[in-house]
Amino acid sequence: MEDPRAPHPSHARGGPLHGGRTTRRSLLVAGGAGLGALGLGGCAAGPRFPEVTAAGPGDAVVPLAEVPVGGGYEVSVDGRAVLVTQPSAGTVAAFDAECPHAGCTVRATDDGLACPCHGSAFDPATGEVLRGPATEPLTAIGVAVQGPDVVLT
Repeated sequence: MEDPRAPHPSHARGGPLHGGRTTRRSLLVAGGAGLGALGLGGCAAGPRFPEVTAAGPGDAVVPLAEVPVGGGYEVSVDGRAVLVTQPSAGTVAAFDAECPHAGCTVRATDDGLACPCHGSAFDPATGEVLRGPATEPLTAIGVAVQGPDVVLT
């Protein structure tokens, strides 16, 4: 016979709560912790863009075929985010992807080059501001087409 004064197993130190059932609170806490860990794992995954290291003049940055006509390709050159664009077939340009407004990373979109933080838009041929709040253009990086590749100049 059980001692009626003995604490219920769910109140015992280190014992399972609610008779071994998972509570809504414990599920939410565990789920939140898991999502947080997943998010941090993405931060530690390394560069978001394909990486080109120890790059200098004449070094290939990307195959021209990878850069969509009228669009851009995102690459990391020695740890710096770079946008390589092909405004028209065979014509290329490249820009430092750091937005001059607040330092966010500008992205290549279907509509050109845009900053996701505050909505600035830039001309993919020149890097000039098309829509603010940015007031300065993107910093140009010298590139040219050499054979099948886009190379640094």
